Amino acid sequence: MHPVPWFVAVLLAVGAPEFCCAGPLHAQCKVEWYFGIPCRVVYESLLSQITMWRTMAGCTMGGQRCLYKLQSASVHFIAATHSSPFTRYVEDISFRLASYHFFTCCHVSAMSISETWYVVTDHGTNYCNIYNLIEGSGLTEARGYREVTSDFLCTQRSSANCTVY
Repeated sequence: MHPVPWFVAVLLAVGAPEFCCAGPLHAQCKVEWYFGIPCRVVYESLLSQITMWRTMAGCTMGGQRCLYKLQSASVHFIAATHSSPFTRYVEDISFRLASYHFFTCCHVSAMSISETWYVVTDHGTNYCNIYNLIEGSGLTEARGYREVTSDFLCTQRSSANCTVY
């Protein structure tokens, strides 16, 4: 019997839990947010914050609350990009907004994905890209605010430091 197939089988058996439970294999983040306010308010807040942080001005004291660029927007969808101020890596950001409970509440599905194909770890940058917009716009203080995500859905979410990233 050849040792190579056995080595591959052992490698797969030992490494399989890492691949199935470690999270995305590319730097990205998916978050679900729930708000007890109408989607129109959430939409306007996010658009305003993206516009406010479009220049380097938000990064003069550190952090990455700057260089957001609106790509497109409609009542139920926002697409933007974020560029890191020093490395100029770019992440694609999207927000899908869906009303529920007779249009009085809003469910937001947000996603941030690194455009650079080889980026696997990101120190929570993709999480911070979208969380910083939610927090900066004051939506973390909104009635009914709730966040649902995990390290499996969000690269290095549990170690993210959004004052830096």
